[in-house]
Amino acid sequence: MAHGYESGRLDLPFVGLCTFGKCQPCLDWDKIDADVAILGIPYDMGTQYRAGARFGPRAIREASTLFSFGHGGAYDHEDDTIYLPRDKVRIVDIGDADIVHTDTAQSHANAEYAVRKILEKGALPVVLGGDHAINIPCIRAFRDQAPIHIVHIDAHLDFVDERHGVREGHGNPLRRAAEESHVTGMTQLGIRNVSSTAREGYDDARARGSTILSVRQVRKLGTDGVLAIIPSGVRYYVTIDIDGFDPSIAPGTGTPSHGGFLYYEVMEILQGLVKQGDIVGIDLVEVAPAYDPSGITGFLAAQVLLNLLGYIFAERHRR
Repeated sequence: MAHGYESGRLDLPFVGLCTFGKCQPCLDWDKIDADVAILGIPYDMGTQYRAGARFGPRAIREASTLFSFGHGGAYDHEDDTIYLPRDKVRIVDIGDADIVHTDTAQSHANAEYAVRKILEKGALPVVLGGDHAINIPCIRAFRDQAPIHIVHIDAHLDFVDERHGVREGHGNPLRRAAEESHVTGMTQLGIRNVSSTAREGYDDARARGSTILSVRQVRKLGTDGVLAIIPSGVRYYVTIDIDGFDPSIAPGTGTPSHGGFLYYEVMEILQGLVKQGDIVGIDLVEVAPAYDPSGITGFLAAQVLLNLLGYIFAERHRR
């Protein structure tokens, strides 16, 4: 029996099914009817060092339940805005793409199919990785869509063309994306120190129109300066490698790189981004929970995604 002024179940974060943000599951992909569809791609066969990102989607989902109190949305006193009220923003969790162990081609095909189903239903795909190779099928799924500009947050450029015959590992995704005719350009932020890509890869990326900024360059420019160099009035696809953040706040990843972003450095850029274009796809990758007993990496990933979704739909409603 309900007591006080509320009715129904309290549904605390540690109770019930562990979907993203405790939103409704929708496992029949022909019945997706929502503004946002959460998809897991638990694939980490593209890693070159420490595996474990296949457990990223579960870790992010579990962490996201912390932010699921109530149904009225989340009030941000700094912005004086209620983000993600459930009566205005419908989010469903459609589960995971099927991964076939050791079979990259079939796993990527299954992932691409899942993202295409989301797009067919008019929902915003939010993809939980998995290593960064999962960006390859995600970008391919947009081939029949209007052009996109990729905003890439990462410690590594991920612009390797081929290494010992490998073309679809987690060092290759942005190079594969640059080959797609519907990708009009890239802004790559946070790239630093010893990266995944040799000098010729950087030259190739710039020749194809990519803008590359390190963490220190981003800090020197400031949020407004960074936003000014990102094309406005376009459709953005945002891909976030959790190692773009400093390992002091995101230790649970396979290839940590010190000197990374702090939380608000990224979020202020993303909050500005939604005001100058439309974010039409998101993936967040490389959360590997086994390297982080505290779980803070999963909490960071969940908080980034939920706040980004809040920014997107607050701006859409304002428009």
